[in-house]
Amino acid sequence: MNKVNLLFLALLYINVSNAQNVGIGTNTPAASAILETSSTTQGFLPPRLTISQRDAITNPATGLIIFCIDCDELDVFNGVIWKSMSGTAACVSSSPPFVKICDQIWMSNNLDVSKYRNGDVIPQVTDPAVWASLTIGAWCWYNNDSATYAAIYGKLYNSYAVNDSRGLAPLGWHIPSFTEWRTLEPCLGGVSIAGGKMKESGTAHWSIPNTNATNSSGFKALPGGFRSPNGQFNVLGFNGYYWSSTNFLSNLVWFRYFSYNDEIYNESYDYMSYGLSVRCLKD
Repeated sequence: MNKVNLLFLALLYINVSNAQNVGIGTNTPAASAILETSSTTQGFLPPRLTISQRDAITNPATGLIIFCIDCDELDVFNGVIWKSMSGTAACVSSSPPFVKICDQIWMSNNLDVSKYRNGDVIPQVTDPAVWASLTIGAWCWYNNDSATYAAIYGKLYNSYAVNDSRGLAPLGWHIPSFTEWRTLEPCLGGVSIAGGKMKESGTAHWSIPNTNATNSSGFKALPGGFRSPNGQFNVLGFNGYYWSSTNFLSNLVWFRYFSYNDEIYNESYDYMSYGLSVRCLKD
C-alpha cells in the first residue's frame, strides 16, 4: 500500500479514539500529536490554491492551511482573516513583475493596492475638498477615472499612506528611501542621463519628444502625473512622480520625477498631501 493510501486511511480513522495518534513514516508518533509524519526525503504538501480559489472557500475553519501560489506563501485562516505564516495579512494580489537594476530589485509596474499590508482598507478619496483636508492615508486614480487610467498607471497615493505604519508595500517589499533611490544614479551613468534609461520608451504614454527614453534599465517609468493638495489633477503624459519614504521636513517628503522633454533623473520634495505614484523595492 503506498503512502497516499496510508495517509487517506489515517485521516479516515483518526477520530476512532481520542487517545489514538497516528504516525506516517514512524512507529512512534509523538504523544502530543494526533498525526505525525516523518521523512528525510519527502515533505508535507498542503493544497495549492490561487488567491481567488483561497478566498472562495466557504466558512474556512480556524487553523486551515493552504499554499497560495499567487502569493508564494503559506497562508493560515485565523478565524477572521487569512494570514501569512509570518503573521501579516495574507496577500490579496499576485506577486508583482520586477526587474533587477544595480543590485536592487524593483517593481516594474506602479503600485495598485487598496489595502495596507495588515489588511486594513486605504480610503479612496474622489472629492477635491475632502482630499485637501486629509491627514490620513488615501489613494485615487488619475481624474478619478479607473476605466482609462488604472491598468496603465496604477493608483496615486498621498504620503500619509506611504508612511503609514500598517505598511503600504506588499509583504517582502518596501517604499524606497531617498538614499535607495539615489543608489540608481551611478550605475545608470549619473543624474544627467539616468532618467532616459528609466523612462518607458516611445510615445504611447509619454508626450513627444520623450527625450532619450530607452528603458534600458527595465524600470519603465510612466508619466502618471499628480494630484495636488487642492485635489486637482495635472501633467499626465508629461511627468511621472514617485514618492520616497524619507521626509525632508516634518511635512515635506522627498520624491523622484521624470519629464517628457529631458533625460534627467530629477529629485525634489513637496507636501505630504500630494498624490504621486509609488514603486516598491524588494526587502
